[in-house]
Amino acid sequence: MTITTDDAARTSRVRALNDQLRKTCVGGAVVCTQGFSALPDATKRKFMFAMRDFDAFTEENDPHGEHDFGAVEVDGQKLFFKIDYFDRAMALHSPDPADPSVTTRVLTIMLADEY
Repeated sequence: MTITTDDAARTSRVRALNDQLRKTCVGGAVVCTQGFSALPDATKRKFMFAMRDFDAFTEENDPHGEHDFGAVEVDGQKLFFKIDYFDRAMALHSPDPADPSVTTRVLTIMLADEY
């Protein structure tokens, strides 16, 4: 498969939008699972900082280069974050995750064992 300049630009745009949501919680919806919600507030705060600062994206854990998933450990608890792309109606997948005018990003925060 040949990667074109257009593909690289699209991936770069998706990655930038995902990083914005992950780092600032702006640019989409943020959903937390029951397990995450039940954690002590101090642990949740530590996780939010760890998610914001996460930069250990590799070919193995980020094969498409979109920064849409990560795992961190906080206070002995393994947590995941995952970004999905929906259409504006939240009914189907987004027709173009690089275009925020047709995409609703959803960042889900969860305990690893809830995945």
